[in-house]
Amino acid sequence: MQRRILLAAAMTLAAPAIAQRPAPPGPPHQWVFGMWLGGQFPPGDTQGPECFGSATVIFTRDVVFRATALDVQYRQRLIETVALIPDGLEFRFVPAAPAGGVFGGRVPPDAGFSCEGNPNLLRVRRVNDNEIVFPGCVEFPSQLRRCLP
Repeated sequence: MQRRILLAAAMTLAAPAIAQRPAPPGPPHQWVFGMWLGGQFPPGDTQGPECFGSATVIFTRDVVFRATALDVQYRQRLIETVALIPDGLEFRFVPAAPAGGVFGGRVPPDAGFSCEGNPNLLRVRRVNDNEIVFPGCVEFPSQLRRCLP
C-alpha cells in the first residue's frame, strides 16, 4: 500500500516536468528546407521573387527537387534517409527508376546530382545558415545560396 502511495506521489510530482518537456526536434535536415540558387553557376541575387522563380534546388521534408540544364521540369528525388555528418548532411535517395525512350531502360544521367558516381547519394556541406555546397558533385561546382524573401 505504501509503495502505491509513493508511486502515485512521484507521478504527481513528475507530471508537470513531463508536460513541460520541449517538443522533439524536427528532422535532421530541417535547416536546409527551402529554395536554393546557384550550384551550376555562381548564385545571383538571392532576394525576392527572381530567386524563387529560378531556384536550382528545393529541399522539403520528403523530396529534393533539382533543376536540369535540358528540361523545364525539376527532377524529383524521394528521400530514403538523411544522416548528420560532421559538416552537414548525407542524403540517400530511393533508387531512381529507369526511364524508357532514348535512355533504353537506363536511369537518366541527370537523375542524381553527378556526385562521385552514385545517383542515389548527395552530401551537403554547410558553409553557413544561407550557403551550402555539394562536394564531389561535378554538375554543382559552385556554392548554393538560400532564397530570402
